[in-house]
Amino acid sequence: MASDISYDQWLTGYPYPFEVIYYKFRSQQQDLRMAYMRIQPSDSKKFNGKTVVLLHGKNFNGAYWGQTAKALLTQGYQVIIPDQIGFGKSSKPRCYQFTFQALAENTKKLLDSLGIHKIFLVGNSMGGMIAIRYALMFPEYVEKLVLVDPIGLEDWERTVPYQSIDNWFKRELNQTPRSIKEYERKDYFHGQWKNKYDIWIQPLVGWLNGPDRTLLAWESALTYDMIFTQPVYYELEYLKMPVLLIAGSEDRTAIGKDLVSEDVRKSLGLYQKLAPQTARRIPKARLLMLKGLGHVPQIEDFKRFIKPVEEFLSN
Repeated sequence: MASDISYDQWLTGYPYPFEVIYYKFRSQQQDLRMAYMRIQPSDSKKFNGKTVVLLHGKNFNGAYWGQTAKALLTQGYQVIIPDQIGFGKSSKPRCYQFTFQALAENTKKLLDSLGIHKIFLVGNSMGGMIAIRYALMFPEYVEKLVLVDPIGLEDWERTVPYQSIDNWFKRELNQTPRSIKEYERKDYFHGQWKNKYDIWIQPLVGWLNGPDRTLLAWESALTYDMIFTQPVYYELEYLKMPVLLIAGSEDRTAIGKDLVSEDVRKSLGLYQKLAPQTARRIPKARLLMLKGLGHVPQIEDFKRFIKPVEEFLSN
């Protein structure tokens, strides 16, 4: 990976797998634009009438769902992949009250503008928290829910010291290309790294080198505060639709893990334990543990990831 690559806040020059479209709307007295990709079967006769919405994680954007979208397309689905406000190629408002409710509502407005209502919803990492909130807010519109290593399966407020937004901002300003890679290597990919992962940290590295580094560090701080202070953990029992919970047995992701003692750190982000506990709390949940995989199984081992997703959505 080129360490000197540079991107502005819009990720100008960073390739997305499909055409990027912009949904313009008003939110919190601001004019914003939400980037998204809409992929449809080229032959309308092959369209099965169903739409899958894919929600990205905090350290990613919609581009990493490209392979997933192509596979779903062959099954006859229409696929929508948004970049949330504050992420990817979408607007980066400096003053914005980031809540999972707001992000879910923004996504709902986008889908309404496209005339799409009933959906299959898939969320990874932070996208899993947004997906849960969306499903709780608009349960009549979510036919099935797929959670791929979602964060928020434990309440970090009970174990991790609170960090102000200013502190998160300072931490983000201190990031380096090496620290980004090391974090993902240890927590996402269980100590392993392959060259094919480089493209997925390229946007974060490019932002560090780019003209909008300070703004992007601030955006990241605001969204860390959202994740830390707005748990979905206590509402999992209220998910009424069929849910497929996919978790890599080696996933160790936990917000603020480096802020606690070694003993406490060892108890956080244990998806092999958290996923079964979570599945038992969701009325119509089905659990799939992917042995030997980490936080982003759709990148690490796509074949093992996509087949059960396709089977769940089609049955």
